[in-house]
Amino acid sequence: MPSSTDYESMFEFAPMSLWIEDYSGLRQLFESWRSAGVVDLVAHLNAEPGRVRECMAQLRVVSVNQSTLNLFGAQSQAELLSQLGNVFRDDMTAPVIYELDQLWQGKLCFDNQTVNYALDGRRLDVHVRVRVLPGYEASWERVLVSLDDITARVRAEQLRLESERYARELFERSPVSLWVEDFSAVKVLLDDIRKRGISDFTTFIKVHPEFVTRCMREIRVIDVNRETLRMFGATDKGELLDNLSEIFRDEMQDSFAEQLLDLWNGKMLQQREVINYGLTGDLLNIHMQFAVLED
Repeated sequence: MPSSTDYESMFEFAPMSLWIEDYSGLRQLFESWRSAGVVDLVAHLNAEPGRVRECMAQLRVVSVNQSTLNLFGAQSQAELLSQLGNVFRDDMTAPVIYELDQLWQGKLCFDNQTVNYALDGRRLDVHVRVRVLPGYEASWERVLVSLDDITARVRAEQLRLESERYARELFERSPVSLWVEDFSAVKVLLDDIRKRGISDFTTFIKVHPEFVTRCMREIRVIDVNRETLRMFGATDKGELLDNLSEIFRDEMQDSFAEQLLDLWNGKMLQQREVINYGLTGDLLNIHMQFAVLED
């Protein structure tokens, strides 16, 4: 059996931030609010923001480990505890209310994502786990809190979202008509006739023009931009997509047969003059560039 010294060493040298805290004051505050008739803690806290600070003031830090000092840039526990007001601040109010409500509901083990701040002002995104230790369920005198630093992951996700928003704006505001389409079903049809031993695709589509029509029906339009709606006279994407048969018809079948032939021959970047039709019936002469994305 590990000795008490072993447990102390495991706490001190654990590779994640660990806190031992005393929540007994918070439990007593909750009991006073229940006695006063409070039922919905979240509503009670939102009604008076100072009540969140009142709850936080009831939490007493008993001990932290070395990983905690490293994470927050503190030289000692005393230094860290003297500056907790700088650690727990700003945009952590909503996560704190969630955690307080978990305890209010009697959930003595839960996790959450929140924001803390290092002593030098660095923002830290952390995944926090809270557990009232066995034997202290009635008093909450000992609570184990662990923090995982997920700052790099959160920032990477933010950069990804920003890049996605930027790409979306470029797509939507492009001055030329852009379409994103799914040709996977067309590829399946082409692969199928290859497996059947067809090698002369030009002759095949001349003999079987219905194959070209079928491939046209299998194209799935994923998205179009604003210029596309303007050019084809559609009020929104739904109207455009519901009337594709009015846009791609007549002479379009011949140009699409050429497009299929290029795909059959492995040509993934294509340019050609084609004819489409606006929703008003007007003929549109179009220079089309078609590219299969690299991935």
